[in-house]
Amino acid sequence: MDLGLSNRVALVAASSKGLGRGVAAELAKEGAKLVICARGSTALRDAEQTIARESGTSVVAVQADLAQQGGAEAVVQAGMDAFGRIDILVNNAGGPPAGLFEQHTMDDWDKAIHLNFRSALTLIRQVLPGMKQRRWGRILNITSIAVKQPVDNLILSNSVRAAVTGMARTLANEVAPFGVTVNNLMPGYTRTRRVEELAEAMAQQQNKEPEDIFGSWESQIPMGRLGTPYEFAGLAAFLVSERASYVTGVSIQVDGGWIRSLL
Repeated sequence: MDLGLSNRVALVAASSKGLGRGVAAELAKEGAKLVICARGSTALRDAEQTIARESGTSVVAVQADLAQQGGAEAVVQAGMDAFGRIDILVNNAGGPPAGLFEQHTMDDWDKAIHLNFRSALTLIRQVLPGMKQRRWGRILNITSIAVKQPVDNLILSNSVRAAVTGMARTLANEVAPFGVTVNNLMPGYTRTRRVEELAEAMAQQQNKEPEDIFGSWESQIPMGRLGTPYEFAGLAAFLVSERASYVTGVSIQVDGGWIRSLL
């Protein structure tokens, strides 16, 4: 299937590793030009070089912290300088720390809001005017299964990612007449470093081994295993493609059947 992504320009946030890197690599294979960013320089440069070598596409890497003032603006500006436009925005960020309500300070809440909500909001504000002007654009937010079925011990993520979903669903209606789609992908338990860190934190709290935590998650998943970034990236590529031009305002889980609701 030709997804119509050749020569489109995609900005994928937090794309040096995990889900972000998987999505960036998949879009590059489909012929999209890339703007990638991350806080750490070593993993970012590795992603830049590896994706460019394997796909043959142009990749611009920007070291930036999207939770900090000016970070999102710097990433978008680098993309504009290199390619002149941003056609596709994939919002992504690592999750806030685990913990119960009374364990988190107001500073923890502020950091979570800046990391997972404000970063997406700022990037959208930067790229949306150009998308509307060209009457074509794709905005995809990577959220979490916690939006549909809250995950125990993750009150920060449950709350802030739900806010992203509310913003995206409302925005989807506003920008649909301009040929811009806004959708959300909800990853389930996927074998990434972020999930490994979560398992380690939960194991420490419960006086268990991390593999015990993985086993408990796998027992809840009908497929009996965690997903991979590659499996997640395929659907992401479709949703930001030309072929998905009539799909907007949706939240789709990629979770091996973990969510039990009918809708």
